[in-house]
Amino acid sequence: MKEFFRRFSAQTSELVGSYWAFVLAVGIIVVWAGTGPFFNFSDTWQLVINTGTTIVTFLMVFLIQNMQNRDAKAVHLKLDELIRSHKEARNALIDLEDLSDEELSRLAVEFSTIRNQDATLHKSLNVVEKLIDLHRHRHKRK
Repeated sequence: MKEFFRRFSAQTSELVGSYWAFVLAVGIIVVWAGTGPFFNFSDTWQLVINTGTTIVTFLMVFLIQNMQNRDAKAVHLKLDELIRSHKEARNALIDLEDLSDEELSRLAVEFSTIRNQDATLHKSLNVVEKLIDLHRHRHKRK
């Protein structure tokens, strides 16, 4: 049953995410709106579209969530493999999604500090490179 649902959700997600599914949905709305005068814009006429869209939305939530869960899991596994394969990477960063919010916040602060240090170093290197270029330019004139 799991395999059937996986295939079904993948195919359905592909189908309902297409241009033609959007055109079909717009067509249904246009037909429904066009029949309004015929049904005197009755409560039943409104209930038809409300019920239909509610059912479709309810079911699509589960299909979309299933696809997002699978995609997220695949991305995490790929990132874990990249981290694991890089000698200088910290293997402790594998499975970050399992950490608590507090632990993730601490890591975010740590990486922010690293980024700021790297930015400062990058600016310093740019200044040095400009000085070297200026010196070379002056040296060529001589």
